[in-house]
Amino acid sequence: MILGIIKTKMKQTKFYSYFQLMRLDKPIGIYLLLWPTLWALWIAAEGIPESWTLLVFCLGVLIMRSAGCIINDYADRDFDAHVTRTKQRPLAQNKISTKGALLLFSILIGIAFALVLTLNSLTIKLSFIAAMLASFYPFMKRYTYFPQMILGAAFAWSIPMAFAAVQNQVPLISWIIYLSTLLWVLAYDTLYGMVDRDDDLKLGLKSTAILFGDADLVIVTWIQGLFLAGMFLLAQQLELGIYYYIGWAVAVALVAWQLYQCRSRKTEVYFKSFLQNNYVGLVLFLGIAAHYYFEQI
Repeated sequence: MILGIIKTKMKQTKFYSYFQLMRLDKPIGIYLLLWPTLWALWIAAEGIPESWTLLVFCLGVLIMRSAGCIINDYADRDFDAHVTRTKQRPLAQNKISTKGALLLFSILIGIAFALVLTLNSLTIKLSFIAAMLASFYPFMKRYTYFPQMILGAAFAWSIPMAFAAVQNQVPLISWIIYLSTLLWVLAYDTLYGMVDRDDDLKLGLKSTAILFGDADLVIVTWIQGLFLAGMFLLAQQLELGIYYYIGWAVAVALVAWQLYQCRSRKTEVYFKSFLQNNYVGLVLFLGIAAHYYFEQI
C-alpha cells in the first residue's frame, strides 16, 4: 500500500511528466532502435564489439530515442489532445511547457554528441545526419504520406554509424542491413499508424496507413517479406551459419503470426502486432551473436 501511494505521488510530479515525455515508461521504441544497432555492431566487429563503442551506442540509442519522442510530441502538441492514444501525453495536457521540452531536447542532443565525439571522425560526421533525420521526421506527416519512411531512415542510420565506429568505413554490406531495417520500420510503423488512422484522417494528417487504405495488410506483408529477404541476403553475403538461419526462421514465423492476427482488423491487434516486432529484432540478434560466438570457440 505504501509503495502504491509513493508511485501515485511520483506520477503527480513534474519529474514524472518529463519521464513520460521521453517515453521512458514505454521502452518499446528503445528496443526497436537497439536491435538493428546491435546487429550492425556485432557484424562489423565479427563478434562482441569493443566495450566503449558498445556503451556509446547503447547510451546513444536511449538518448536519441528520448530526444526523438520529445521533438515528436512538440511537433504534434496541437494534434495529440484530439487522438485517443495520445491525448494523455504531457504536452497535450499542458503539464510541461514547450520551452521546457525544447530545453530537454537540446540537452539530450548535446549529451549524445558528446558521446559521439569520443569516436572517430567518420562517425562524428555521420552523426549530423542522424540528428537531422531525428529532428525532421515528426513534421513530415503534414507534408507526405511517407513519414514512416523518414522514421525508417532515422532508425536505421545507427547502422552505417556502427560500421564507421568499428571499421572506420561504411562497406556495402552495411547498406544491405540499412535498407532491410528501413523496410522493417516502414512495415511495423504502418501497423502503428493503423491504430490512429481514423483520428489522423479527421485531423488531416498523412501516413502510409492512410495511403495504403484497404490494401494495407497486403502491402505490409510485401514490405515485411522484402525485409526478411534482405536479411536472408545478408546471411548469404556474410556466410552466416545455422544459428543465424534458426533465428531468421523464427523471425519469419513471428512476422507471419503478426499478419495473421491483423486479419481481425481490430486496432488493439494492430498495436499488439507492432509491439511483437521487438521479438523479431531480438531473435535476429541472437542468431547473429550465436554465429560469431560459436565460430570463435
